[in-house]
Amino acid sequence: MLKSFNLSPPAILALSFAILILIGSFMLFLPFTHHGNLSYLDSLFTAASAVCVTGLIVVDTGTKFTLWGQIIILLLIQVGGLGLMTFSTVILLLLGKPPSLKGRLVLQDILTHSPTKDLLSLVKEVILFTLIVELIGATVLTFHWKDIFPWSKAIFYGIFHAISAFCNAGFSLFSSSFEPFRTDYVLLLTIAVLLILGGIGFLVVTECLFRLQQRKKHLSLHTKLTLITVFCLIIFGTIFLFIFENKNSLKGLSLSYKLLNAFFQAVTPRTAGFNSLHIASLTDASLVLLMLLMFIGASPGSCGGGIKTTTFAVFVSFVRNKLEGKERVHVLSRTLPDETVYRAIVLFALSSFLIFLTTIFLLSTQCYGLPHKAGILSSYLFEAISALGTVGLSTGVTSTLNNWGKIMIICLMFIGRVGPLTVVHFVKAKEVAKRYQYAEENVMIG
Repeated sequence: MLKSFNLSPPAILALSFAILILIGSFMLFLPFTHHGNLSYLDSLFTAASAVCVTGLIVVDTGTKFTLWGQIIILLLIQVGGLGLMTFSTVILLLLGKPPSLKGRLVLQDILTHSPTKDLLSLVKEVILFTLIVELIGATVLTFHWKDIFPWSKAIFYGIFHAISAFCNAGFSLFSSSFEPFRTDYVLLLTIAVLLILGGIGFLVVTECLFRLQQRKKHLSLHTKLTLITVFCLIIFGTIFLFIFENKNSLKGLSLSYKLLNAFFQAVTPRTAGFNSLHIASLTDASLVLLMLLMFIGASPGSCGGGIKTTTFAVFVSFVRNKLEGKERVHVLSRTLPDETVYRAIVLFALSSFLIFLTTIFLLSTQCYGLPHKAGILSSYLFEAISALGTVGLSTGVTSTLNNWGKIMIICLMFIGRVGPLTVVHFVKAKEVAKRYQYAEENVMIG
């Protein structure tokens, strides 16, 4: 059907996510999937948050939805996290039917993969790696919770949170996320590892495994830059969260528990909405730090959102090289193509502009006619960044949004999931050849 419309790969990707969200919203609207009344807009919001692996919620997942509703949310997270086309490809391969050329191009967009003959084998490896990691995570969590919950509940909770963590969704069946478990080493470290593995990018994981198996002599620039950036962000976030919250939300905990929670809360903003600390109680400095981490997000080819770690690294490298007076951008003894640098700048600028517009929209629709109140601006700015970065952390304003606010956040979550890919596609599009060019003229900057 999509062939008849001659849609581009990014358009097919966006349409597949939109269709999945609509199907999920109708399923969650069915009476047997939730307790009491649930508006269609709330079911649409929940479905969009699950498919876009965000984690922002307007109703409590653990109490509002029945077991069937929670299973539907879990399936939406899994399919949305890895991409609808990835699962479709696996089904076709099992049926002995390879995907079309356009299908391969869509997969390249999903996995941020350069065209190679090994694309289909990569898809198989991605699915296999995902299932293995999620199974290990679910097993650890199940046995960890077996003394707290009945076996059936421990198994389901283990599976739900393992998939939610690896897909960087941030959905939790606990009303206050992991705040009651801030002294639980096993839980927080297991979730953190799943978040990192799910957010670092499938290609990076594959390349590292090949390197360990001596099947690859050297790591690519992409993998090196991703690993360095992720490591620096985690260390940077952990240290400063520890400093900012030492006498606030971390007060009363031992040094080891303070470091544990600072580490966990430094990992989750990129890009899963789990929290062991009460977000609304954090210091302003911590909230700004979380906004930065949410804006950067995960790595290309992963389940997470944000502008991506490599985009941030390229942007910082661009600024540094220009300040040093260099013509080209150099990173780790390599020169980046101008096209890559331009794409990073466009993505950085466009994301910033979207956040700015969304914040104004939320303030005008949620606080129209009200005088300035301390904390309101930062709360809605935090919400906008969380939605675009598909993070799911919130200071508590999500459940208070009116219909206009919910619709705006739904749109932003959708853009955050598929928008960067679409932006990259259009930036990569070849310019139509012209026989002329306009006269050059300078303008004053700064």
